[in-house]
Amino acid sequence: MTFDRLLVANRGEIACRVMRTAKALGLDTVAVHSAIDAGARHVRQADWAVDLGGTKPADSYLLGERIIAAALATGAQAIHPGYGFLSENAAFAEAVAAAGLVFVGPPAAAIRAMGSKSAAKALMTDAGVPLVPGYHGEDQSLATFRDAAARIGYPVLLKATAGGGGKGMKIVEREADLAEGLASAQREALSAFGDARMLVEKYVLQPRHVEIQVFADGHGHCLYLNERDCSIQRRHQKVIEEAPAPGLTPELRRAMGEAAVQAAQAIGYVGAGTVEFLLDARGDFFFMEMNTRLQVEHPVTEAITGLDLVAWQLRVAAGEPLPLTQAQVPLH
Repeated sequence: MTFDRLLVANRGEIACRVMRTAKALGLDTVAVHSAIDAGARHVRQADWAVDLGGTKPADSYLLGERIIAAALATGAQAIHPGYGFLSENAAFAEAVAAAGLVFVGPPAAAIRAMGSKSAAKALMTDAGVPLVPGYHGEDQSLATFRDAAARIGYPVLLKATAGGGGKGMKIVEREADLAEGLASAQREALSAFGDARMLVEKYVLQPRHVEIQVFADGHGHCLYLNERDCSIQRRHQKVIEEAPAPGLTPELRRAMGEAAVQAAQAIGYVGAGTVEFLLDARGDFFFMEMNTRLQVEHPVTEAITGLDLVAWQLRVAAGEPLPLTQAQVPLH
C-alpha cells in the first residue's frame, strides 16, 4: 500500500463497511462526522475522528474543503467517499488530488463524462455500446421532440438529462400527449435538478433492468464481475437485487459484460463502477447509464463472487493491478 491512513468521507453503513476492510488491510482509519453524529457507530469504529460541525449534510458531509482539511490534519493520505454525498462529485475528486491525496474512486474526468445522461450516451455511441433509439441533442424545442418521437415510434420515454430516481421522467403513449408531457417533465426536472434539459427514447416494453459490475485498474486492465438483476422496482427505485440474473445465458452474460467493459474503457475508468442496461424480452440490451462509484448493492456481487470489492478499491487506488483475469472471476 502506498498509504497507511484512510479517511472515510461518509457516515453510517458504508463508512463502517469501508473501515472494516481498511482495518483488515492494516490501515488506520479516520472518521468525519456532523455535530449530531458524534456518537455514531462509524465514529466509534475509527481510530481518529474529526467533527465537521453542522447538523445537516450541507453543513458537514458535503463540505469538501473541510473534509480535505480533516485528512491533512490527521495525516490521512487517502480519502474514500463511500456512496452518496461527494462520491460522484468531479470537483471534489480533483480537489483531493490537488491536495496531494489519493481519491479512492475513478478519475474526475470519468465522473464528469458520465454525469450527464446525454453526454454519456453520445460517448457510448462513439464507443459502439448499444443504445436505445432516441434523441439526446441540444435543441430542446417541442418541434424537435415531436420529430424525434415520430422517428422513434410511440410509446416514448422523456427523461431529464441530469436526472435520477425517476424524477423528470414521463411516458408518452401518443403524439397528442407529447406537449403536455414534455412541459410537465421539464418542470419536474428544473425543480429537482435545476436543469430542465430533456432527452427522449423509445419506451422499451416489458424491460428488465440488469446492471454489470465493472472494475478497472491503472494498468489498462478492466473486467466485469457478473451482473445484478434489479428489475423489481417501485417508482423507479430498486427494491430487490438478484444475482445471477434469472435466465441469463452465458453468451448473453458475456456480451453484456464485454459491452460494460467497453463503456468503462471509453472514459478511461479506474476503480469500481456499475454499467446499467435495459434488457428486452428478445435478449437485446441497451446502455442506460453508468454509476461512477461503489454502489449500495455491491454486497450482492460480493456474495456471488466471494470477492471484497472495497479491498479491490483500496489496492487499485494504491496503484496495484487487478488480482484476477476475466476467466478467473467466480460465479456462485
